Amino acid sequence: MAKQCAQVAVLMGSASDWGIVKETVDTLKKFGVTVEVKVISAHRTPDLAAEFAKNARSRGYKVIIAAAGGAAHLAGVIAAHTTLPVIGIPIHTTFLNGLDSLLSIVQMPGGIPVGTMAVGKSGAVNAAIFAVQILSLSDKSFEDKLNQHKEDLKKSVIEGDAKIQSD
Repeated sequence: MAKQCAQVAVLMGSASDWGIVKETVDTLKKFGVTVEVKVISAHRTPDLAAEFAKNARSRGYKVIIAAAGGAAHLAGVIAAHTTLPVIGIPIHTTFLNGLDSLLSIVQMPGGIPVGTMAVGKSGAVNAAIFAVQILSLSDKSFEDKLNQHKEDLKKSVIEGDAKIQSD
C-alpha cells in the first residue's frame, strides 16, 4: 500500500524550535490534516531547502509552514523555490525577543510572498489554522471544522463571561 503524502509540510530551522512547532502540528492534527515535519536550515542545509521546495508540489503538499528564529530566512528561501503557499512562524530569540525573526520573515521582496504569523505559540497555532483555511478552499470538510472551531471559541468566551458574572 502506497503511503499518502501529507497535505502540509512543517519545517523548522532547528530541532530546538520543536517546543513552538509542536503547537502547529497538534493544531493541524486536531483538524484532521495530514502533516510531515522536517528540520531544514536555510543556512546550514541550503541545497536541501531548495530541493525540498522545488519538489514539494510534485510530492503532493498543499501548504508549507516554515518556522525559524534569528535571521529566520527559511520561509523566504522555501517561498523563492515554490509556488505553494508558504506560512512563516517567527521563533522567539533571547537577543531581540523574536523581533529579529519577525522582521526577517515579514520583509519579503515583492513577488515572493510569505504569510507571516505572530512570534511564538499564538503564531504557531494561527499558522495551522491559516493552513486549514487554505485547504478548505478545495475541501468542504475543513470548512465545516473551521466553523465548529469558531463556535467553540465563541462558547469559551461566553462561558468565561458567565463564570465571572456569577462570582
